[in-house]
Amino acid sequence: MDHSPIDREALYTAGIDFYRSPDEPKPGDRVRLRFRVRRQDVDGVYLSFPEEGTKIAMEAHVSDHYFDYYETEVVMGEEERHYVFLIEKGEECLLYNRIGVTEDRDPRYAFRLIPDFHIPDWLKGALMYQIFIDRFRNGDPKNDVVEREYSYLGHPAHAAKSWESPIEKLDVYRFYGGDLQGVLEKLDYLSALGIRAIYFNPLFVSPSNHKYDTQDYEHIDPHIACIVRDGGSELPEGELDNHLAEKYRIRTTDPENLRASDEYFASFVAACHERGIRVIIDGVFNHCGSFSKWMNRSGFYSTKAGSEESGRYEPGAFESKESPYHSYFSFADDRPEAWPNNESYEKWWGNDTLPKLNYEDSEALENRILEIAKRWVSPPFSCDGWRLDVAADLGHSEDYNHRFWQKFRRVVKEANPEAVILAEHYGDPQNWLNGREWDTVMNYDAFMEPVSWFLTGVEKHSDTVNPELRGDGESFFLTMSYNMAKLPENSVLSAMNQLSNHDHSRFMTRTNQRAGRIGISKPGSADEGIRPEIYRLGAMIQMSWPGAPTLYYGDEVGMCGWTEPDSRRPFPWGKEDLELLEYHQYLSRTHRYYKALTGGSLMPLMAGREHIVYARLLGDQVVIVAINSGPEEYALQIPIWRTGLTDTMLIRRVLKTDRAHYNAGETKRYGSNGFLRSYMQPYTGKIYVAELK
Repeated sequence: MDHSPIDREALYTAGIDFYRSPDEPKPGDRVRLRFRVRRQDVDGVYLSFPEEGTKIAMEAHVSDHYFDYYETEVVMGEEERHYVFLIEKGEECLLYNRIGVTEDRDPRYAFRLIPDFHIPDWLKGALMYQIFIDRFRNGDPKNDVVEREYSYLGHPAHAAKSWESPIEKLDVYRFYGGDLQGVLEKLDYLSALGIRAIYFNPLFVSPSNHKYDTQDYEHIDPHIACIVRDGGSELPEGELDNHLAEKYRIRTTDPENLRASDEYFASFVAACHERGIRVIIDGVFNHCGSFSKWMNRSGFYSTKAGSEESGRYEPGAFESKESPYHSYFSFADDRPEAWPNNESYEKWWGNDTLPKLNYEDSEALENRILEIAKRWVSPPFSCDGWRLDVAADLGHSEDYNHRFWQKFRRVVKEANPEAVILAEHYGDPQNWLNGREWDTVMNYDAFMEPVSWFLTGVEKHSDTVNPELRGDGESFFLTMSYNMAKLPENSVLSAMNQLSNHDHSRFMTRTNQRAGRIGISKPGSADEGIRPEIYRLGAMIQMSWPGAPTLYYGDEVGMCGWTEPDSRRPFPWGKEDLELLEYHQYLSRTHRYYKALTGGSLMPLMAGREHIVYARLLGDQVVIVAINSGPEEYALQIPIWRTGLTDTMLIRRVLKTDRAHYNAGETKRYGSNGFLRSYMQPYTGKIYVAELK
């Protein structure tokens, strides 16, 4: 009788591909579930539904060189089901959930069967590119914001003297002139990089360069598209009263400018689609801006009798209690005498420029936002999805937010079934990823933060340094497993995996392993002490980890910067790190060519001080990624037997990066006794590929 313990390293399953079919079941589907164990090692495997108090004995179905595969079928019902596996041998019984073998029976970490939860396949593993529009490229100087065109936050609008002008601490009213024409002129650049989708920070009419203070949700900002009717004057010197900002009023409220800008955007999206590039736009729906036509605090939407614009726009809620938009906002002082110029509206985080939208008390507002959601994913615009800003904070209660996002999903998916709903969310997103609300999330917890801590010891804002977390491979996998387990498997494959973005420091700057911020740290310090070899390791992980790798504009050419606004520098055209760009092109080709990297399951293989090794598995394809993040040399014995690879199967190294350079040449290897010996020089990353045949 075999009294040895169960071989834990052999145990494996996933919620996709071979181990669950179909991946995205519909009610009534028969779902086949499989579980892997060491050959002839266990007495039995059970599928358990802990919340239901039931379990099903699985049958040994097939065996190969190393493993037995147990399987069973269940019928998908109308409700979500949670399941785990129980593995028995003698008196030993192990529980296996999304974390792996564990004592943690928290239902959040169980596998989930979610009926009718389909995420468009194009997003799974898609290489995306984030563009902060003002800072990417100026293609049409005629639409640039001009000096003193209006005032914002007590400052006149400022046009940067040149594209190379340094970022300043107070930056929101400074403009470099980036626009859609500039992006259009670089679509070939993005295609060569292998980009499959562009995510834009907000594009709607707005007075700030970041545009998270929407002025008009129904139109693209003419400053980034088309100004066909211009005129009027800028603010006089020393004057900040926006009622005098005639030029800005004409540019952003004139119907000819708005119509031309919308038409230009529709043609831009079509040009992207012709190149196989999708377009995701940013929706900021928890608040708007004080410039909004619904609020009209700055008076740009004139309703004065006898004026050219009389009757064109309704009075804003700031101007009149009788405004049709009054219910869109909540006023602490709702007495009739509080108008005009009622400043008591609820403000997002106390900011006068960000009025909080009042969904619970306004069916009209809810319907308006749902129409906007539908408008931009429908012809003629046909955008491919929404990124939702701080989505869980939309209303005043979580219950309302769930109800709203269910409505939002219905109207978006009915208008465009291939449109995606990608939410910004901090914390556990599990309650929102249920097939009725969001598709997936910006992946802070299960990608950006763990990668940053492991490779640099610096958190994503560059505010905190923790040298103990740098190089801690075991902590990296543990953090990843717990946070990935909170996302359904299809949401994991679709999650936006970034090293940097508009809110956080550039990853290249984090490689200097120092804390810092613009205005506090000395000028130029974000560019000092950077470690490109560490950055290349981060890029390799990004292109090989489950999810949709998303480059923040300029990361691919070595841009630096402390957290916002310094992370929003203009793209350094003509001064790119071309070697780093080429490295990203090789990574992109590798990612696109080997389907395991876009849609495969994850298998952690090794973790220790300054090293991690993991595999991606899809069908017969195995991709192994080995990372040495530190200054020491390692001779790793990688347990390739756990992936199913035998000693007779060819293993090819297809990409390598080290302290000095990278190499896209191919070398050929074989395993020995189930292990692959890999000599890892300092700061080295390798990608191996093999086939199970």
